[in-house]
Amino acid sequence: MAGQTQQLSESVVIRSLRRFRDRYFPNSGKVVKGSLTPVVDAVGEPQPGSLDSLPVDVQFLIMTLLSPADICILGATSRYWRAMVRDPILWRYFLHRDMLNWPSIDHVSMPQLELLDAPLINEDESLDDREEWSDKGMESKVDYMSEYLKGCPSCRQQWLPSRPTYEVVTSFLQSLVPSSEPRYAMLGPGMEQLDVSLVTRLLRAPDVLPVSGTPHRQINGIGSGISYMFNNQHKFNILTLYSTNRAEREKARLQQQSNSNKLFTFEGTDDSGYPIYSPAPQVQQVCQVVDGFIYVANAEPERVGDGESEAAQIRAVLSCAEGSATRPLLVLACVSRGESEEVRITRLQTSTSRNKARCRTPCVNIAKRLGLPQLANPWMVQDTVAESLSGLLEGVSWLLRCSGVKLYGS
Repeated sequence: MAGQTQQLSESVVIRSLRRFRDRYFPNSGKVVKGSLTPVVDAVGEPQPGSLDSLPVDVQFLIMTLLSPADICILGATSRYWRAMVRDPILWRYFLHRDMLNWPSIDHVSMPQLELLDAPLINEDESLDDREEWSDKGMESKVDYMSEYLKGCPSCRQQWLPSRPTYEVVTSFLQSLVPSSEPRYAMLGPGMEQLDVSLVTRLLRAPDVLPVSGTPHRQINGIGSGISYMFNNQHKFNILTLYSTNRAEREKARLQQQSNSNKLFTFEGTDDSGYPIYSPAPQVQQVCQVVDGFIYVANAEPERVGDGESEAAQIRAVLSCAEGSATRPLLVLACVSRGESEEVRITRLQTSTSRNKARCRTPCVNIAKRLGLPQLANPWMVQDTVAESLSGLLEGVSWLLRCSGVKLYGS
């Protein structure tokens, strides 16, 4: 069924592009044989060249093999390609195709998922009824191109403004000055339900995040947490909050059941039927002193979990302390083990299985399930593998920057 849906999407895109070219470039096939010089009509207006004159389905295939940045560069080569690459249906297809493979998403780059459920534009509003070089004519009710470029991780990094030299020097000097050690509370079902313990791996991975000691600051019933060293420069502290004791957690994990959560008390439901939770007193005490939160979500597809309860518990934690809207929330979308590089490449290259046989729940789905777009706090969802700790450093880097830590070289 997934393959049929994708094939239908490709045919819709190709039909949209073909209708546009037939309307505005009816002589697109007229190229002098053996020459790269495009034909010039009687008015002196240049017609499409060799690449422009390829069949539309071949042009579409070429665009599917290009990166988003390369597609934008292609659009700068001529009026023809400028119009072709701005087709909203084309970028809606790319968004559907690639969004579920993005390894991270945050409060700035999260696409508006409701746009993907909107009906396709009408025939009268489609691209071939607008002038291909008119900025006003190219406006769409839904700008899928902007949504894609805003959310795609490679585009986010590639188009970040470069840092002036003086800022790099200043950041280095600031890194030499001792600063306060930020503290984060870590909780969530991904800490307890996976076959590989993220917390245990974290303690035994000095090559990733070396343990720098145990601080003297104690919280009754919680302890002082563990301090780690990021990039051999910046110390931070993690307080782990488990829902119950170790024996109960292990029993629930083996039986694939949800254990009773002693971190929260169920208070009922609101007028809309959503659950309401209040944190336990020791959790409230932690929330008042930490600088941010790490929520470990179980991203293994067979353990979806209760999204409404998880979202309600996250809201309860964030609303515990005054001024909590500025405290960042890092969600680690965690699985026990990652797929091999060969399997991943094969899955991405095979169109019929690109969005099937997935070993994890996509970041955008995790964000939607936990209700993150409705939060006032800055947040990020990062794919993480417990066994290798891949993705963890990217998430920690974001968390420290949100806490005001100046990271040298970032």
